[in-house]
Amino acid sequence: MALRYPMAVGLNKGHKVTKNVSKPRHSRRRGRLTKHTKFVRDMIREVCGFAPYERRAMELLKVSKDKRALKFIKKRVGGHCGWRGKVGLQVG
Repeated sequence: MALRYPMAVGLNKGHKVTKNVSKPRHSRRRGRLTKHTKFVRDMIREVCGFAPYERRAMELLKVSKDKRALKFIKKRVGGHCGWRGKVGLQVG
């Protein structure tokens, strides 16, 4: 048996081979924002404006009630990731 390195034991022992690189699965890009989706969402935001709960959250942020706003959005949107995205949208 040919050795990769001078030692016959350990992580890199054995025959030298090239790694078989596989393409990433399609499921890995699930949920990623596409150009088209971003365009559509921006267009709808421009036409329709903000939802009432979003306007209330913005008011809370204006008067420095950050924690209250986070709790409010978290309850309305549901879940940790949801309110993180919303707050980024509100503050930005």
